[in-house]
Amino acid sequence: QVQLVESGGGLVQPGGSLRLSCAASGFTFRWFAMSWYRQAPGKERELVASISNTGSSTTYADSVKERFTISRDNDKGTVSLQMNNLKSEDTAVYVCHTRIWARDSWGQGTQVTVSS
Repeated sequence: QVQLVESGGGLVQPGGSLRLSCAASGFTFRWFAMSWYRQAPGKERELVASISNTGSSTTYADSVKERFTISRDNDKGTVSLQMNNLKSEDTAVYVCHTRIWARDSWGQGTQVTVSS
């Protein structure tokens, strides 16, 4: 059974930092790319960052480049999103995602709120 469980969300002031983590289980983690999406009220779901199965390649939405960093630890089966210099526009539910043999799997999400 595939499971993706996010943690690390919370309330942070503008300019602050948070680190999100996603713990994966139920599949061979190192074979698959991982992604972080976010969805804010009234907005479409947005792909924030992706990382290849080996971790050698990463991609980012323009809005988070040079502020967010995605990484993975294939030995631990985790993918992380380091978020620095957070802005109010980053407020959203952040969700971990992977596609396993054409089947999408999603975590439950973790809330990130950026507010003063």
